[in-house]
Amino acid sequence: MSNDDLDLAGKPKNEPLSPEGMAAEWATMPDMLMEEGEQDGGTDRLMSQDEIDTMLGFSIGDDRDARNGIQAIVDSGSVAYERLPMLEIIFERLVRLLSTSLRNFFTDNVEVSLESIRSVRFGDYINSISLPAMLSVFKAEEWDNFGLITIESSLIYSVLDTMFGGKRGQPAPRVDGRPFTSIEINMLKRVIALILSDAEAAFKPLSPVRFTVDRIESNPRFVSISRPANAAIRVELKFDMEGRGGCLHLLLPYATIEPIRELLLESFMGEKLGRDAIWENHLATEVWQTDVAVTCVLHETQMPLKRVMKLEIGDTLMFDARPDSTVALRCGDFIVSEGRIGRVDDKIAVQVVSPLRRSKTTIAAFDSATSHLGSPS
Repeated sequence: MSNDDLDLAGKPKNEPLSPEGMAAEWATMPDMLMEEGEQDGGTDRLMSQDEIDTMLGFSIGDDRDARNGIQAIVDSGSVAYERLPMLEIIFERLVRLLSTSLRNFFTDNVEVSLESIRSVRFGDYINSISLPAMLSVFKAEEWDNFGLITIESSLIYSVLDTMFGGKRGQPAPRVDGRPFTSIEINMLKRVIALILSDAEAAFKPLSPVRFTVDRIESNPRFVSISRPANAAIRVELKFDMEGRGGCLHLLLPYATIEPIRELLLESFMGEKLGRDAIWENHLATEVWQTDVAVTCVLHETQMPLKRVMKLEIGDTLMFDARPDSTVALRCGDFIVSEGRIGRVDDKIAVQVVSPLRRSKTTIAAFDSATSHLGSPS
């Protein structure tokens, strides 16, 4: 018997193993795997802490905003802001308006940049606010709901230092351990009112809205504008005032922007929110030059079908109309005006006696109807 006919335990391969032999063979397998250097591929390998954090979705450092593993599955229930493409255009317009308004307000160079637009849970955002901070709850009157503006402490002291004549290029001193004074709150209210005014101007081309300050809070526990599990949009704006500045967060719950959700789903290009002035002027010119057929209807009447079938040459139809009665001027199925029959030289003429009946369909209603008809079912 050659060595090839023997198994790992030195017994013939074709010989059936007893229960004791099977147990002995299983006991020798780990030792043989260790000798062959296959320990790393076995089932007994322990996972490192980094691998456990990656699987659970926890990360440290620059990748804190990333979501993977189980955390990505949990967060998949929140709606991503990319599904509302109009939001990015609105907030980019807000950044441009704020850059001009704050520069005039502080009489100093102020740079505003849009850092990020994220979809977060309201409760997670409230728990992540670092104190001290200024929390301004505002109400959107037309949407009948609330939003939140959060000003970080670095931006608060930078704004106060700039408004009270602090030196440029030096970071504003931070005073901890005390609440904000009434003077500081009133000064920051002016900045918040300016931000809300520019936000109204940014939303105006899409949907006119008026933002009013409801209250000022310094404790996140008293900011209850939405349920903790509800989704919200967090917009982070960064202010740079020549070495000073900080971040400001604008939080809009999805319930707040629900009345204009259909408008936010549209994808517009350009500053004019998708309306191309050149194309509109060309279309208006072509419409004015279009030839349309206008029909003059003297009178209309109804009669039974059996009478119509019995009509013969020479029969007379009596209409309930007088010679001076008005006639209808129609374009297709629409009555555009009324007139009276007359004669000019050797031609029949119609004198218009009533103003043209303009269509009740507005441009907005027409756009809505065409988009509805053009959408796939």
